Amino acid sequence: MEHWLPEWGEKPRRRVTPYWWPPTLILRQIVSALYVGGLARWRRLPSWIRSYGFKCLPGAAGSWGMGCIGFPAHPVWEMTTACNLRCIHCHASGGTRAPDELTTDEAKRLIDQLSQVSEFRMMAFTGGEPLIRPDLFELLAHSQALGFTNTMATNATLIDDEVARRLRRYGLVIAAVSLDGFDAATHDYVRGQPGTFDATLKGIRALRQAGILLHVNITAMEYNLDQLEPLMALVDELGTGILLMYQLVPIGRGRGIEEAALDLGANERLIRFMAEAQRVTHAIMEPVAGPQYWPFLLQRAGVEGGPLLRLGESVFHGCSAGRGFVYIKPNGDVWPCPFIEVSCGNVRETPFASIWATSPVFQDLRHREELLKGQCGECQYRRLCGGCRGRAWATTGDYLAEDPSCFIHPPDDAQDQTDSPGGHLRTALRDDQSELVALPFGLHHASQTLEGTSDVVA
Repeated sequence: MEHWLPEWGEKPRRRVTPYWWPPTLILRQIVSALYVGGLARWRRLPSWIRSYGFKCLPGAAGSWGMGCIGFPAHPVWEMTTACNLRCIHCHASGGTRAPDELTTDEAKRLIDQLSQVSEFRMMAFTGGEPLIRPDLFELLAHSQALGFTNTMATNATLIDDEVARRLRRYGLVIAAVSLDGFDAATHDYVRGQPGTFDATLKGIRALRQAGILLHVNITAMEYNLDQLEPLMALVDELGTGILLMYQLVPIGRGRGIEEAALDLGANERLIRFMAEAQRVTHAIMEPVAGPQYWPFLLQRAGVEGGPLLRLGESVFHGCSAGRGFVYIKPNGDVWPCPFIEVSCGNVRETPFASIWATSPVFQDLRHREELLKGQCGECQYRRLCGGCRGRAWATTGDYLAEDPSCFIHPPDDAQDQTDSPGGHLRTALRDDQSELVALPFGLHHASQTLEGTSDVVA
C-alpha cells in the first residue's frame, strides 16, 4: 500500500472482516457460479474459473450469492454527480457537481459507519465519474485501511497507465467500465461526446495492464439491441471477467428517452439472448433490472420445485434492492438502489446503521415475499426473482407493484401477443424440453448443505 499521506490525518485501523471469512461465503459464491453455469450450459466455465474466478473473490467480498445489480450484500456510494460526459440514460443526471455533496471528512465518517455493518466487505464507488472528485485517492486509501476491497464504476476516459497503477495501489480490485455500443457511433451517441469510445478502450487497456479485473456494464436499450452480439465479441476480446447487462430504467436523464426502455417482449428477447450468450462467452453474466433471468434459467431446465429450487433460492436473490444492496447518494441520502428514488434517511442526520436496520422501506423490501402486489406477489419465484423493484417504481410510483416487463407471468392484456420478440416463455419452454440441463456434479449435495441456512440482513 502506498504511504499514507500526513495531510490525510490519522490512518484508521482495520475493522472489516476479511472476504474469505466465514468459508461458507466462499462456498455460496462457488455454488452460485457452478449452478448458473450448469443452467446456462456455460462451455467456458472451467477456463473462467482458471482465468477470472479466483480474481473475482476479493471483489465479491461479502456476497452470499448472485443478485440483480451485482449481489447482496454490499454498499455503493455515488460520490459525486460531476462527470466529464453527459450520457443520455444517466440515472444520476451526471454533469455538474452538486453543491450539497458530502465533504471529505463527512465521506470518511460514512465509510467508517459502513465498516461497522458486519456483512459489508466490499466498497463500491460510483458517480458521475469518481475520478472527477479530487479526494478520490484519499477516500480509496481510507476504505482500504479499514479492510474493504475497493471497486469503482467509471467511464474509463480519464484513465491512463499512471492513474491505473495508482488505483491499484489504493486497493482497487475491480473496475466496472460502461460500454454501450460495438462501435464509436453508437457508444459516443449514448455517452454524449465524440471520441469517448476510443478513450474508453484506451482506459480499459491501462486498467488491465495494471492488474485490475475488468468488469463491463452494458445498458441495453432500443438504440443498441441490434449490436449486442458483436458487442459480446468485443467484451471477450478485451479480457472481461464480469459482465453486467443493465436495462434502461427511465429515471434521471433516462426519463427523456423513456421510449427506448425495453417492453415485455424486448425484455424476454434480452433474457433469452443472455442465456444463449452465457454458453460461449468468457465472462460471467448477471442482469440488472432483469431478475427474470434466474426463473427463466430454472424453468428452462425443468426446475419448478424440490431441492434444486431451494438451492436456487439460497444462491440466487433476484432484485437485491434493500436486501443487502444499498445506494448512497452524493448528499448522504440512502436509497434501496439507484432506480428507487426513495430516501430512507440521510447519514448527515442519522447513523447509517440505524437507517439500515430500521427503515420501513428496507423492511418492506426484505419481506417482499408477503408484500409484493399483482403477478409478482403470486409468483412461485418471488424469493429468487421478486421482479425489478426499480422498474416498478419508475412506472407506477410503487416499489412493491408488479414488474410491468415480466414475461414469466405476462399480464392478461399481453396473453395474445404471440408475435412479440422471442415468443412467450411457455412456448419457448416446450421447445427447449429436449435440452434439459445436466447440472455440475455435486450441486445436489450442495443444495442439502446450504438448505436451511438463512440470509441474515443486519
